[in-house]
Amino acid sequence: MNMISRVLFGPFRPGIESLRPVLYRIAYAWCHEAALADDLVQDTLSRAWTRRAQLRDPDALKAWTVSIMHHCWMDHLRSRRDFDDVEDWQDTLASSADTPEACCDREQVIACVRAAVARLPMGQCQVLTLVDLEEFSYAEVARILDIPVGTVMSRLSRARAGLKMLLDRSMREKGGAQPALRRVK
Repeated sequence: MNMISRVLFGPFRPGIESLRPVLYRIAYAWCHEAALADDLVQDTLSRAWTRRAQLRDPDALKAWTVSIMHHCWMDHLRSRRDFDDVEDWQDTLASSADTPEACCDREQVIACVRAAVARLPMGQCQVLTLVDLEEFSYAEVARILDIPVGTVMSRLSRARAGLKMLLDRSMREKGGAQPALRRVK
């Protein structure tokens, strides 16, 4: 980075650019479409750049940026007008796809879990990806999604239970042995 860029942009630009892969992972987990995930990330980065003066704590850059992406996602859902009320998306399944295929090797396990996560209601999917995959704290997720911490906790509990049920059902339907699940937290 040259001297002029450092003076004009400071540490913001490299910090925000380094978040692109994280933002894409989260966006893809929320929308399940590569092109839409790319659009959400681009819109997020553009909004973050124009609002960079609003960032008060540089250590909160990741959470601040994901919060912006959440607002971009809500704007996208509103523009689709699939719901009379945007809050209805919280209890709506993101996908009505069939149950995941049998999980034999690593790629199939990943595909199986992704498919199960995609079948969770959107609000549960968002909380699950932010807490369990991206390792945000409950408080950070509450700020990102603009919901109470208790709601984060209840959605996460329901998401984990739903995910377990979907994976168990998939294994029973495929006639496979029940995998030994272990508690991570």
